Amino acid sequence: MDRARSLRLVAAALFTLGIGGVAIAQGGPGGQTPPGGPGDVNAGLQRQVTLSPQEQLAQADGDLARMEQARSNVRRQLMEAREQRDVVKTLCLNDKLTQLNVAISSAQERRDALAAAVKRGDADLATHEFTIMSVLRQRSDQLSTEANQCVGEEVGVVGQSSVTTTIDKNLPSEDPSEYPTFTVVVEVPDCASCID
Repeated sequence: MDRARSLRLVAAALFTLGIGGVAIAQGGPGGQTPPGGPGDVNAGLQRQVTLSPQEQLAQADGDLARMEQARSNVRRQLMEAREQRDVVKTLCLNDKLTQLNVAISSAQERRDALAAAVKRGDADLATHEFTIMSVLRQRSDQLSTEANQCVGEEVGVVGQSSVTTTIDKNLPSEDPSEYPTFTVVVEVPDCASCID
């Protein structure tokens, strides 16, 4: 009996979540998702390129230089982390540097394809390659920012530790945390409820 009740409860929960998921996925009025909304895959990437193919090639060269600069900065940070023997920061920066290397390698291939498209006079292909280069540059900027946020490990000592205490000679000799010693005199009345 308990098992049947549990199954009904699970089925009702799944049904409710299914309906809620469909309602959330519907988006705005008429089932339309607004541009840039949660369902828009190309949010932020739909930018009309108004550069000529030659200008796109020049921009791509600038983007590659910017990506190379980001890589050299991350490489410098990685070398400093290795010198400090900071394992956590070294691993983080090494990961970011590896991802930057992949992005730059891909960007160089896209730059070569862009140059070939410009040479052939294929504006559509040039725009396509330039758009991919822009995405790779944005990714490299993001990786550079993430590398700057890599934090190292806490400085700590593993194993036995010792504590050294130094007491100032100018401190007063009496301990102020102790209660003062004095006698309390209590006079007991002769009669507590006497009536005269």
